[in-house]
This record gives sequence, structure tokens and C-alpha cells, in this order.
Amino acid sequence: MNIEFNKNEDVNKQLVYELKTKLKKIYLGGGEKNAAKQKEKGKLLARERIAYLIDKDSNFLEVGAFAADGMYAAQGGCPSAGVICGIGYVSGRQCMIVANDATVKAGAWFPMTAKKNLRAQEIAMENRLPVIYLVDSAGVYLPMQDEIFPDKEHFGRMFRNNAIMSSEGIVQISAIMGACVAGGAYLPIMSDEAMIVDKTGSVFLAGSYLVKSAIGEEVDNETLGGATTHCEISGVTDYKHPNDQACLDSIKNIMSMLGAPENAGFDRIAAVKPKQKEEELYGIFPENRDKPYEMMDVINRLLDGSEFEEYKKGYGQSIICGLGRIDGWAVGIVANQRKVVKSKKGEMQFGGVIYSDSADKASRFIMNCNQKKIPLVFLQDVTGFMVGSRSEHGGIIKDGAKMVNAVANSVVPKFTIVLGNSYGAGNYAMCGKAYDPRLIYAWPTAKIAVMGGSQAAKTLLQIQEASLKAKGEVITPEKEAGLLKEITDKYDSQTTPYYAASRLWVDGVIDPLETRKVISMGIEAANQSPITRKFNVGVIQT
Repeated sequence: MNIEFNKNEDVNKQLVYELKTKLKKIYLGGGEKNAAKQKEKGKLLARERIAYLIDKDSNFLEVGAFAADGMYAAQGGCPSAGVICGIGYVSGRQCMIVANDATVKAGAWFPMTAKKNLRAQEIAMENRLPVIYLVDSAGVYLPMQDEIFPDKEHFGRMFRNNAIMSSEGIVQISAIMGACVAGGAYLPIMSDEAMIVDKTGSVFLAGSYLVKSAIGEEVDNETLGGATTHCEISGVTDYKHPNDQACLDSIKNIMSMLGAPENAGFDRIAAVKPKQKEEELYGIFPENRDKPYEMMDVINRLLDGSEFEEYKKGYGQSIICGLGRIDGWAVGIVANQRKVVKSKKGEMQFGGVIYSDSADKASRFIMNCNQKKIPLVFLQDVTGFMVGSRSEHGGIIKDGAKMVNAVANSVVPKFTIVLGNSYGAGNYAMCGKAYDPRLIYAWPTAKIAVMGGSQAAKTLLQIQEASLKAKGEVITPEKEAGLLKEITDKYDSQTTPYYAASRLWVDGVIDPLETRKVISMGIEAANQSPITRKFNVGVIQT
């Protein structure tokens, strides 16, 4: 191995170590003191509940672990947005699990909590996954109610989704394992079945303090909405359990009796490992986001047997397209080539840039995968579409529009992994978050922004300098350098994968070695949701 490989390996392993360190901190939730309070009540912590519920030695794919990371500092932070979500296996059945973390502000709902819950429901609805809600929440975080309560994508959308899922036959089971207050009370009761843990679980539209304030009645919370009340008097809940473990055992039992899901028919054979070592991804991927590399070296370490049926190999070389398998599943790969290539017309093409010929090729390949019912995997390391008079005269906008059209109207499941750069319209054409990938995850090396940091900083500097000059300020070279550094630092901080993950622009940040697992679990989920919409791209610019 060469010096460059070893240097890359050191840098990328360090990035993965930092990722795992960040996750460890997030897994602590609201901290040891708050965890101890939950334990005193005889309750399992949210992550302990999930660990107990899912099948032993099975995979759990967390969604939104970094949600709200670095946000709500004035409120003391909100790790994982106070709710843990992910795809797991319960009694052999893949499902979406949503568990409130009562160690974080008593499980109260922040704006990002709502966004994360809606993302979990979206994944469940797209893939027809059963949903298990482990409810333990004090309800809306009142100081921020205006940012979470009334709008279309706010708190109330969850209950609308409960109703839609129920009407479409998507199973929902709720366990009330702590507080369940006000509007939040509708979530478990709008599920198909609701169970409650005796003495720790409670559900009511208004707690005892609010009841006294509103109507003058004095009543304790247990009498108002405890397990006995709702299982024996009101009939609101269906099962009463003595503790968390018994409640979770009941869910496992019910899940073991579910009828088999429908099959979408995506092709799968026995899985084999890539022939080329996956661990070498660390050494292949450059530490510098501007450095070229051979994307085929990455693809060969993700595909079963490192076997790839490349489509239009000699044409539109700045995007690589082709067929292969990941963990046995047939996939169509659309990946940005990051080395400089030379077209047969003699044109030198920069790596990571989408040209007219590559957009044209990718559009056709995406349409072919829809025709063949093959899921699509997008590997993003894109700086955008080619600019300049030559490209404009060649019709880059219409060719780019054609690719965006094919991606937007695609009916087969799409999965996106952001390896490196994800800039501008390149993010869109390569199936960014706005284009409904079933799952979208980023490597620690990812950068997501409207354009690269240096270009953006220089543009922003020009705007700021013009504004200062208009006020009569003199811009010295020293002041200019200081302004540029300040702008660059701020811009770069907003392009990190963690910034994107905290806002759920991506579903999470992963070790590159988890890429195959993410895609495989995603296709397994998608295979439970038959395609019902006909593929139609509408009017294509030619």
C-alpha cells in the first residue's frame, strides 16, 4: 500500500472514531441523573426497551440519531430530539420502532421531535412496515408550541398518519410506558392496539393540575388516567401489564402472529461478500474533498463478489451506471466518477461534475431500472453540473432537467449514500432528500451545501464588502482576510454531515463499512410494499 493510502486510512479511521464517540454521548440521552430517576420508578430506559424488544443478535438501523444535535442550546439541548427511531426485527418481522426518551425533558416534544416522528412514519408508510410506539412523553414543549403545534408538518400530522396507516392496513401497536398527555394521548389510542404498564403508564387529555385549573375537580393522575381506569372503566386501553418487560413480551407475542406481508418482487439470491476488501474503503477515500479517485474502487468494495455489469461504459463517463448485487439484492448503481476522464470527442471532464452526456446516460439507466423493477442506489460525490458557454450551448440545462425528471418520477425504491460532496443541483439529480429516497445516509466525509466552501465564501465576501463600502467603510487587506475566514468557518460548519443529520436532511451518519447493511435492510423493507404507481416521466426535454 502506498503512502497516500495509509494517510487516507488514518484520517478516515479517525473520522469514524469521532462518529462513534459522538454517538456514545448521544446514547446517554438526558444523562445519568435523569436515567436514575426513571430506574427508581421501575422503568427501563428507552434504548433498553428497544434492546429487549428486538430479536437477539439482530440488526437495528437507527434513523435520526443525530436529530437536534447542537440545537436548542438555550433549552439545555435535546439529544436525538428526545425520541429513538429505527428499523428493527421483532419476532422475525421487520418493523419501525418509535420510543420516547423520558430522560430528555420528560420526553417532551420539540419541533425536531415532530419532524423525526413524521420521518419514521413516512418510512413505515412507504414500506408498509408495522409500527411499534413505546410512549413515554409529557407532550408538547410549551415554550415552543408555536413551532410544533398548528402547521401541516407539525404535531397533528402524526395522528393524521395514524389514521391513514390504519386505513391502509399498516399495523400499529402502542405501549403506554409512562406519561401520555393531551394531544399525545391520541397517538396510542389511534393505533390498532394499545397496552399500558400498571402504576407507571398514564393517559389523559389533561393532567390533574390542568383539570383542577379548568373545572375545579381534585383528582390524582392514577385515578384520572392510570392502567386500572383505562383497562377496567373507560375501555380506552386493551391490555394491562405489571411492568415494562411483560408489556414488551406481549408486543413480541402479537408480532409473532402477524400475517405475511405482500411481496414487491425485488430479486434476491444468496449473498456473498465483495471480493475486494471492504476495509480498504478507508484508504481509497481521499482525506481532501477536492482530490480525484476512482469510484469503481468504492463500488467494487460494496457489491457482492465485486461483480458489476457496467452500462454505457465508454459514454458519459463522469457518472458510472450499472447493475450488481448488495447482500444478494439486485441493484442499479448510479455513482459520480471522481477522476478526470477524457471523452471520445477529446474533451477532458472533471471528476464529480455532471456533463450533458453523463446526465443523458443516467436518465436512460434510471428509466431502464424502472422497466426492470430493480431498486436504485445513488452514491453521491458531486460538485454540480458543468457550467460555461460550451455546456450551456450543448444544452446542459435540458439534459440535467431530464435526469431530475427521471429521478423524481422513478417508482422503484431509491437509496442514497452521500460519500463526499453533495453540492447544488447535483444533490437533486443524484437523489437528495427532496427526491424521496427510502433511506439517505452520509459517510463522515460528506459535505452538503448549495456550493463548495471556497466558492461560496468568496461570493458571500463580495456581498458583505459591497454592503460595508456602501456604508463608507474602508476594507483593508487585513480586514478582508478576517472577513473571509469568518465567512468560511461559518459556511464550513453548516456543510458537515452532522449539521445535515441534526436537521434530518440525512437519516444518519454511518461508518462506510455499514453501507451494505443500510442498503440491504432498506431493500428488505421496500420489498414489503408492492409498486402500485405506473412509471411515467411526463414530458422529457430532448
